[in-house]
Amino acid sequence: MKLEIIDISIFIIYILTILTLGLYASRFNGKTKKDYFLAGDKLPWWMIGGSIIAANISSHHLVGAMGAAYDRGFVAITLEWAAILIGFNALLWVFLPFYLRNGFYTIPEYLQVRFGSATRAVYAVLILFTYIFVEIGAVLFLGALSLYALFDIPIIYSILALALLTGVYTIIGGLRAVVWTEMVQLVVLVVGGIILTFATVKEAGGIQTVIDSSRDWKMFYPADDPDFPWTMYLGGLLCISVFYCATNQFIVQRVLAAKNEWHGRMGIIFGNYLKFLVPLIITVPALVAPLFLPNLDKPDLLFATLVERLLPQGLIGLVMAGLISAIMSHISGAINSCTTILTVDIYMEYFNKQASDKQAINFGKKSGVIIILVGILSSILLISYSDKPVFLYLMNLYGLFTPGIATMFLMGIFWKRTTSVGALTAGLITIPLSLLIEFLLPDMPFFNRTGIVFWTCMLACFVVSLLSRPKQDSDLKGLIWNKDSLKLPESERKLNRGIRNPFYWWLIITIIVLYFYVRYF
Repeated sequence: MKLEIIDISIFIIYILTILTLGLYASRFNGKTKKDYFLAGDKLPWWMIGGSIIAANISSHHLVGAMGAAYDRGFVAITLEWAAILIGFNALLWVFLPFYLRNGFYTIPEYLQVRFGSATRAVYAVLILFTYIFVEIGAVLFLGALSLYALFDIPIIYSILALALLTGVYTIIGGLRAVVWTEMVQLVVLVVGGIILTFATVKEAGGIQTVIDSSRDWKMFYPADDPDFPWTMYLGGLLCISVFYCATNQFIVQRVLAAKNEWHGRMGIIFGNYLKFLVPLIITVPALVAPLFLPNLDKPDLLFATLVERLLPQGLIGLVMAGLISAIMSHISGAINSCTTILTVDIYMEYFNKQASDKQAINFGKKSGVIIILVGILSSILLISYSDKPVFLYLMNLYGLFTPGIATMFLMGIFWKRTTSVGALTAGLITIPLSLLIEFLLPDMPFFNRTGIVFWTCMLACFVVSLLSRPKQDSDLKGLIWNKDSLKLPESERKLNRGIRNPFYWWLIITIIVLYFYVRYF
């Protein structure tokens, strides 16, 4: 496509706005590491929920998830909505109180207090691999692929530009700059997505085509399906969802920065509503597109094809700004999470325990530069080809890293008998066991493989814990789940009754999502 002046203008204005806003937000940072890494613990609920989804939704959704829905149907949305029923529920009702009441900067700090430094280090290594190769490398590649398909911009140029532009305000401004820009990016992303949805539905024949298509929607496929077997709910999807939503620094860091626990809980619930809406915007166009694009060779190019075919000049610039929004918000969140973990969990734990706030912030900024460079390299070298829609390829990568992480947190918070040796065993065997099963059974759906590894890690953790010495009960105070975790602290409970009670808002969105699961069983 040839971009007209109006599209180029919208594009440039948008990029300059994001850069200016990110740099402006950095002016409000103090000189403490809490200001840089946690935005001063002052985020309200609407910024928490909005930034969670802005960081979560990226090019692997607009490009990858749309391609998966085109290729496999409505079932692709289960990967997103399962987060509402599984992952965010785990964060909301299980883990959140422990994170906030203990004043943690990072998720690995819970493992440090619960099990010791070894498990904290294992988590940090696993999560950094995940962020660099999936959250940064893959997202950069997918965004660059769309820009190449639309405008013939060389992939390497797009990767470099996206990474460097995002890195500037992220490194300078810390989490506050990330969240402020994510709120703008969320609005642009949603508006762009709605425009493309309406254009696609109109081209396919109107709203009646969506109604007709819905008769064939299914959310459960047979156990032998190569991508979405119903057995994924028995372990694979459970494991990935708990990891991604409840024990993932990339997502949870925004909750750690909440004003108080009520804002943290309401932020997660607000994110659930957005998590319900945004995947619909992505999935519905993919489900009706086959009516006028029946034989698309590469499903991952559906987004670019729809933009090229359906949108007039002017709107192209806005929708592509939405794509860039998704990419930049995701990458900025990943970079910030990497720098936080590298600083708090590695630098301050192993190299400079007495680091001042200034030293911690300086290290965080320098490590951010390195993370960007490694992310660029990984996007060029590692994410080059997949014979399935790329979204499924990325979920497959998640399945390599996540079983051990999910096991460490779930066993640690629910079973006081879990020992540090047991948790460490689960963390260490997750990648070798995943690779072994993939080598021996290459045709096994990755969700099933992930489920097998997850339950094996749980069993290994259980057995090893029984054979090793646990901590004393007195050392576990405030670290094991109990029913009081379901409630707000007494000081906040009195101020948040009735319509301000998070439970009622959670119940509404949960019923809506469950309706779809029952309706399209």
